[in-house]
Amino acid sequence: MTMNDNPAMKRAFALCHTAIENRLNSYFTEDTGYKTLLESMRYSLLDGGKRIRAIICLKCCEAVSGDMESAFNAACAIEILHAYSLIHDDLPCMDDDDMRRGKPSNHIKYGECTAVLAGDALQSAAFATLLESALPPDRVVEMAQIFARAAGPYGICGGQYLDIFGDGSAADALMEVHKLKTAALFSAAAQLGAIAGGGTPAQIQAAWEYATALGLAFQARDDMLDDMAASEAERVIRLETEKAISAINGQFKDTDFLVWLVQMLADRSN
Repeated sequence: MTMNDNPAMKRAFALCHTAIENRLNSYFTEDTGYKTLLESMRYSLLDGGKRIRAIICLKCCEAVSGDMESAFNAACAIEILHAYSLIHDDLPCMDDDDMRRGKPSNHIKYGECTAVLAGDALQSAAFATLLESALPPDRVVEMAQIFARAAGPYGICGGQYLDIFGDGSAADALMEVHKLKTAALFSAAAQLGAIAGGGTPAQIQAAWEYATALGLAFQARDDMLDDMAASEAERVIRLETEKAISAINGQFKDTDFLVWLVQMLADRSN
């Protein structure tokens, strides 16, 4: 049995996934005059994603403190922010995608105006969710600063701009897009989890390095599945997977799940 086939790790992943889904399912359920907007928000939030970012957040918290509970608000905030970014990515003025994970994109189902507002509302709700964390104020402030950087021009917005207007044909330019558009949210998730668990500066830095490398390997696998040159993708995946594992070596009491996760994602076929 390979580490990727480890039943205990798969069960741990499934338990985290279910816990996140249950919490996210409780959001935006009010019966209001703008309930269609809330339905649009839920449509993209509850779209069957793997919840990798949220699970990284929870498991980095657990690696630091032995418990995940204090990171659930942060994990949900990450997924809410990610849902906003996907709605806006799909818009006609952006990537112009009519389908998302096998179903119509938000703007196809609800119209472009509602989709834009849903994305805007999800971004705001993500910050509200994070700020409602029942943690010491200094931790929440630190988490909010990291979260804001990942959401803005030094993260997913900057990455989306480069994706649309940059020179995507150059390998270095493509890597910069991935660092901002994909890895920034992965690394924020890991840092938020480590901070929520009361991690030391060294542990928070290790979480950042781990998730940044994981995010780049994750995106390289996506590129390979989307017909990127296989040899270059495999090189990036191998290099970044090694970096991720090295980053957390000796920093946490138990890294088994984090090591398994990066290896599982590197080897995935979908």
